[in-house]
Amino acid sequence: MPARCFRGFAVLALAAALAACGKPVPPDKAAYVGEWKQPTMYLLITQDGSVRYQRIKGGVTTSVNGPLQGFAGDNFDVGLGPMKSTFVVTRPPREANGRWTMVVDGVELTRTSDLQPTVR
Repeated sequence: MPARCFRGFAVLALAAALAACGKPVPPDKAAYVGEWKQPTMYLLITQDGSVRYQRIKGGVTTSVNGPLQGFAGDNFDVGLGPMKSTFVVTRPPREANGRWTMVVDGVELTRTSDLQPTVR
């Protein structure tokens, strides 16, 4: 029994260590940081590299929560080690008339919060 407990603890410790391996969003990708929404999709990207995603499609909900692994062009990878999800960005963040949008996995999202601290 103690060996089984140790194994469980080791797995949890490894998962926690890997979760801490997220990469912060690089300065040239700062526009990605924020809370992005559309009625069937939600995406949260924080400056420290934490990502939360949820999408409803065809009656199925897909969720991904994990650290940012990095960017490849406009696309970005989220996950732990070899278990990752690639988010395909066909239109990177841009502002038009005070409204920020981007297209991720074929869905146009609108930024509802930029998560930037306000200076007073």
